[in-house]
Amino acid sequence: MSYLLPHLHSGWAVDQAILAEEARVVIIRFGHDWDDTCMQMDEVLAAVAEKIKNYAVIYVVDITEVPDFTTMYELYDPCTVMFFFRNKHIMIDLGTGNNNKINWALKNKQEFIDIVETVYRGARKGRGLVISPKDYSTKYRY
Repeated sequence: MSYLLPHLHSGWAVDQAILAEEARVVIIRFGHDWDDTCMQMDEVLAAVAEKIKNYAVIYVVDITEVPDFTTMYELYDPCTVMFFFRNKHIMIDLGTGNNNKINWALKNKQEFIDIVETVYRGARKGRGLVISPKDYSTKYRY
């Protein structure tokens, strides 16, 4: 499904995508196009891209092709989704202890839309950390 989303093929392109967008949240999925987790996440991203286009833009970065951000953003998980607004990394408290990124595949499209809306509202108010509408701390308990 990643073929439906715009790819960024260099570190410069990633920087420009983050810098150029003034009014919308920039969502970047770091990972591998061939990875199962990324494929699941890409399916959700592609499905919601049209619905959230007024306040968010989605890009895909293959970390094998663009290794520039691997250590900077600690991209050691198979699939990582990060949020940026006006050249600033927006952290989100999901209840998992890692506020920098989403490092699993969300399967529910509405959950992802809710997270993006929360990030957008908080970022517009100048907040660098927003609280997720759903707590994912018990995700693996059941």
